[in-house]
Amino acid sequence: MNVSVKLRKYRAVSRITVKNQFMYVMDLLVRTLFLLIILYIFIQLWTATYAGAGETVIGGYRFEELIWYLIFSESLVTAMPKLHITVEDEVKTGGIGYLLCRPVSYILYRYAEFAGEFAVRLVVNLLVGGALGLALFGLPGFGWGWLGFVPVAAAAVTLNFMIRMMLALCAFWVEEIQGLVFVYDKLLFTVGGMLLPLELFIEPFRSICRWLPFQTMIYFPVKTAVQFEAGRMLQMLGIQAAWGLVFGLLLSLVYRRGVNKLNVNGG
Repeated sequence: MNVSVKLRKYRAVSRITVKNQFMYVMDLLVRTLFLLIILYIFIQLWTATYAGAGETVIGGYRFEELIWYLIFSESLVTAMPKLHITVEDEVKTGGIGYLLCRPVSYILYRYAEFAGEFAVRLVVNLLVGGALGLALFGLPGFGWGWLGFVPVAAAAVTLNFMIRMMLALCAFWVEEIQGLVFVYDKLLFTVGGMLLPLELFIEPFRSICRWLPFQTMIYFPVKTAVQFEAGRMLQMLGIQAAWGLVFGLLLSLVYRRGVNKLNVNGG
């Protein structure tokens, strides 16, 4: 079976996932309402912060740039599917054994689902959040940022998938993985740059964050969109590729050991 035929299978999975997402319109609306509430709180917070500081620029960000930053970062985070719940359930119930018998890669199958669901949620989030940003500040001057956001965000969601899949596959060895995912999510919120751009962190904390992989999943794509620089974007993509190689190898190792454990136990 050639590569194009294999890829066609996973594209079909993504298309089906996209169609399924539009069947749950109410779920999308509730999620976007939650997004608007979060953004409203942050807008009030940063309005008071800029007014109290008496500055028009904080950490290299004007007020409107920082709000746009938060619109993108919150849209990314709230668009992430709950992959760990699905995989953990399949491992615990033994359903993963049936999926492994299919003529597709389990990892790529879940990635196609993850990417399709994420794409729909992200587009909806950006439409809603973008409408709020346009109402407050008018059309943003992002230049090539809109275009640069796409490849960096695609790499970011791939890295996010790899880590979430590794955590989910830990269900082969541990009884409960919710705690692991909770810690990971909180790291994304903080050192990943969701709540604050890394420029606003104090030293040496800021330098430490730049050596961690979490910035590649939130800060990189959002920074590219809001303050685009071609050279910096290429550097970000290179860093994402390096981390992708590391996490790809780790995911492959965890997956193989998990499957071997399943086979040894007669799954």
